[in-house]
Amino acid sequence: YRIGRGDDAGNASTEFDVSKKTITPMGGFVRYGEINNDYVMLKGSVPGVKKRVVTLRKSMFVHTSRRSTEKVELKWIDTSSKFGHGAYQTPAEKKQFMGTLKKDLERSA
Repeated sequence: YRIGRGDDAGNASTEFDVSKKTITPMGGFVRYGEINNDYVMLKGSVPGVKKRVVTLRKSMFVHTSRRSTEKVELKWIDTSSKFGHGAYQTPAEKKQFMGTLKKDLERSA
């Protein structure tokens, strides 16, 4: 669905969602961490073990169905935390919702 650059600060932005956010969810991907290099976003899942090397090749079959030939438009990319019940897309959004916390006051003092 998408080929992205790792060094781009807004690599999870789309035409419909113009907020500056990176493709890495808050807290990193489960059992992987942060994305710092270029990436390819795939639809669905990849079977097999974690961190499997995936080889991509051009299809030998010519897809002619309407679903295969129409252009894909990503409207939104979810970057909330995948550890637990993540509800916030960016740290700024979380801070705006939560307000000033006790730990923030202790750090500034």
